[in-house]
Amino acid sequence: MRSSKTLLLALPFLIMLTFLLRHKPSDRFTDATPFFNNLTTPPLLEVDVLQHVDIAEDKLLGGLLADGFDEQSCLSRYQSILYRKALPYKPSPYLVSKLRKYEDLHKRCGPNTPSYNKAVEQLKSGSNVVGTTDCKYVVWVWYSGLGNRILTLASVFLYALLTERVLLVDRGNDMASLFCEPFPERSWLLPMNFPIAKMFNSFDQKSAESYGNLLKNNMIKASMGSLPSYVYLHLAHDYDDHDKLFFCDDDQALLKRFTWLVVKTDNYFVPSLFLMPSFEDELKKLFPNKETIFHHLGRYLFHPSNHVWGIITRYYKAYLAGADERVGIQVRIFDKGPGPYQYVKDQISACTIGEKLLPEVDTRRLAVNPSKNPKVKAVLMTSLVYGYYENMKNIYWEHPTVTGDIIGVHQPSHEEQQRSEKPLHNMKALAEMYLLSLTDVLVTSAWSTFGYVAQGLGGLKPWILYKSENQTTPNPPCQRAMSMEPCFHAPPFYDCKAKEGIDTGKVVPHVRHCEDISWGLKVVDRYTEL
Repeated sequence: MRSSKTLLLALPFLIMLTFLLRHKPSDRFTDATPFFNNLTTPPLLEVDVLQHVDIAEDKLLGGLLADGFDEQSCLSRYQSILYRKALPYKPSPYLVSKLRKYEDLHKRCGPNTPSYNKAVEQLKSGSNVVGTTDCKYVVWVWYSGLGNRILTLASVFLYALLTERVLLVDRGNDMASLFCEPFPERSWLLPMNFPIAKMFNSFDQKSAESYGNLLKNNMIKASMGSLPSYVYLHLAHDYDDHDKLFFCDDDQALLKRFTWLVVKTDNYFVPSLFLMPSFEDELKKLFPNKETIFHHLGRYLFHPSNHVWGIITRYYKAYLAGADERVGIQVRIFDKGPGPYQYVKDQISACTIGEKLLPEVDTRRLAVNPSKNPKVKAVLMTSLVYGYYENMKNIYWEHPTVTGDIIGVHQPSHEEQQRSEKPLHNMKALAEMYLLSLTDVLVTSAWSTFGYVAQGLGGLKPWILYKSENQTTPNPPCQRAMSMEPCFHAPPFYDCKAKEGIDTGKVVPHVRHCEDISWGLKVVDRYTEL
């Protein structure tokens, strides 16, 4: 017997779920346009109350999330479960325990605590004396587009977990408006009066404070008793061989002595952490299913703010909620020029129809006999341009499907150009990533971190549209991903022990080369030859 207290705790979720059920549209359309209508309301008494109590109890995502937050301050944190199908990927008990321990560490050492204030005073002193502070920090610097930022922040947080450091986040111009606070009681945002914050924009591969340059110029050595007050880790795409020594265990032993590490990166560098012997055992315990790293860390860290959550839920209820199946198609083209390109239109059709994600249309007939059980499929397209959506919408508007299924095609926005410096642009981008993650099947574009985020949050192995050569449609047009993990676009190819070059995609069976970038690395759970 479930207690009345449990039922009362579940009541807000029952109300929300009832609202979603009440707004399920019929299988009819008023005309050929993708507009759901004839809303019906099922009797409330038919709702399986105990089933929805289970949903309410799983609002913590199998223990991934901490309880006790003010729910109204961040509606997405506990409501996201209402918009997703049940996923098979549960966090390991060890990961859950590790997150609770991290939260305690963050509470003790986070901004404006005595430990933080003491560490800041040491930073101001210009020297790093080992043992003078009881907390160590890694500062993530706001850099690159939103997709990259989400992936790199997850990477740096995993590094913080592995090294028992406190993660602090450079807020840039939009982090506070995009995401809720993920940790209880203490903010993850770096205080605005942080002593070296004004230097962040100028940090680059040539910075004298970078780890690679400090090594190159013999400014730091393991034998030194006193070290600089912080070290800058340049892990962006243009890093050099000395910067890449970050991924060697001997160098980690030296970095462990620093109270403050400052990281700027546009890479999801998790795969290379799996190649480091010092982290190997811990990573195995944290992620027994190796392809769930970003899936779990992303759902733990990235809760859309109430403003963004409103954008997401309003769109979902209006265009996606009533469909029998939701198909996400993310289009990102790196060719110069505005587009849309015909070869991309052909590629999208060849992939979605060839892989039976969408039905063919009958171009010779005005109508087909209705199917006994027609499906309503909602296609969510995201792209900077309008033309790919318009092409697919017209295909399914002007012609019947051979199956009798009804296809509605939707695109929330078309910004024409990526404007990563504009907060409203990034709010729309985050909403679209999240909406894509709520689909049942997903098609993404090669090289796109936007697609990586969506597939990871949704626990989806997408079909990847290959990058075109010479503006021709690739054959085959797409391939199913080995893993839902993102790709590390610029990994090191170095054997730290042998001190020589090596193909790091062939060292261990669970770190392989990516499907979309032949030199990139990604983590897989079970490897099959491409």
